[in-house]
Amino acid sequence: MKHLNRLLVAAVLFLGIGIANAQDENNPWAVEVGMNAVDVYSAGLNEDQVRIPAGARGDIFDEYFNANDHWNILPSVSRIALSRYIGSGFVFTAAGSINRIDRLGDIPADDLSYYGVDGEVKYSFRNALGGSWFDPSIGIGGGYTWVDDIGFGTANALVGVKFWFNDYLALNLQSTFKNAFEDSYGITHFQHSAGIVFQFGGKDTDGDGIYDKDDECPETPGLAEFNGCPDTDGDGIEDRNDACPNTPGLAEFNGCPDTDGDGIPDPQDECPTVAGLAALNGCPDADGDGIADKDDACPNEAGPKENNGCPWPDRDGDGVIDKDDQCPDVAGTVANNGCPELTVEVMKALNDYAKTILFDTGKTTLKPASLKVLDNVVAILKEYSNARFHIDGHTDSVGSEANNQKLSEGRAASVVNYLIENGIASNRLVARGFGESKPIAPNTTKEGRTTNRRTEINLIPRN
Repeated sequence: MKHLNRLLVAAVLFLGIGIANAQDENNPWAVEVGMNAVDVYSAGLNEDQVRIPAGARGDIFDEYFNANDHWNILPSVSRIALSRYIGSGFVFTAAGSINRIDRLGDIPADDLSYYGVDGEVKYSFRNALGGSWFDPSIGIGGGYTWVDDIGFGTANALVGVKFWFNDYLALNLQSTFKNAFEDSYGITHFQHSAGIVFQFGGKDTDGDGIYDKDDECPETPGLAEFNGCPDTDGDGIEDRNDACPNTPGLAEFNGCPDTDGDGIPDPQDECPTVAGLAALNGCPDADGDGIADKDDACPNEAGPKENNGCPWPDRDGDGVIDKDDQCPDVAGTVANNGCPELTVEVMKALNDYAKTILFDTGKTTLKPASLKVLDNVVAILKEYSNARFHIDGHTDSVGSEANNQKLSEGRAASVVNYLIENGIASNRLVARGFGESKPIAPNTTKEGRTTNRRTEINLIPRN
């Protein structure tokens, strides 16, 4: 049993297996170092092979896994193989092995020496199985074996499986049936092996240090951080995603520069050397009246466009003349007819509350703890009486897509109904459900699923 333990100890490496690439045209060479076991008993009865006593053999595959009684194992590195990929899933392997035979079936042997050299052609089923870490194979071959200095030829048939840890390292388990040609002194037997495979020889067409199989731009030298694609201007944005590949720029502008730092990339900035506003194509508006200084007759005093940027009466100073100001005594915005806009901070407060809205498990009914939260939402919505909102429900991916869609719609409707019941006009609210379609965190973790089960409040833009 101690020999069996030595042979199978490598199996513990199975716990660390991940997706990897098997031996192919991009990694054509591999070296294997491992151990082998010789089993005569399970190779079947052959009365013509007089070198082995009849009691040393059972039927073919008889006690095939009885390593303790029948396997001969040398407790050291005892097999070395060199492999070359030859195309279409086929690999040629040349292998050499040594061993010591101290048992022939149930019959003790006088510590016979064992040497073998073999050639193998194997076919891998990895691609047929989707290219995962699991790499089974079958093969045929031939070789020459010496037992106690008496040599004989063999015809071989084999099955094996590799488990790839990464692009370069695998565990190989193989069982080979060796049928001896010479009856008078040949010994038909099984040879089992376990070894670590080291793969090498990857192809790198553009010479950038990244193998073609991993290189998204295999014919153009590039950088490892961009999977082999170039960054000509050195701005950290690969050329194929860079709108200005020959001028260093910023990622937020797809690789284009922003000379004046106003947040508008130079190609879209009508005033590229003077900081301005996006609404004015990058040109400044000193008085904030929505008219670019270059078009404003009163650039330092806010006024309407109809008056070339010069002011008309506006007692609240919000840029909306009193006759058009729906909130003439409260400063607002031009876009909101003189009434105050919802700020980013207010929207954040609304959504912070929304995140804490809880429902009964698998239901659309609100938990009592959520009512205080919703009362706070009601108070904020009443402060902005002309604003309209989407109430959006979202779920995680647990359960069917149809059930999640229905659940998200029902929960959004429950929130809308509560708000209407507490004084918010129904025409200001629209309930929407998105089910599991818009996750903001991975659904593979408990924390991610909790984050995805949420309610959001979004401002409906004005027409």
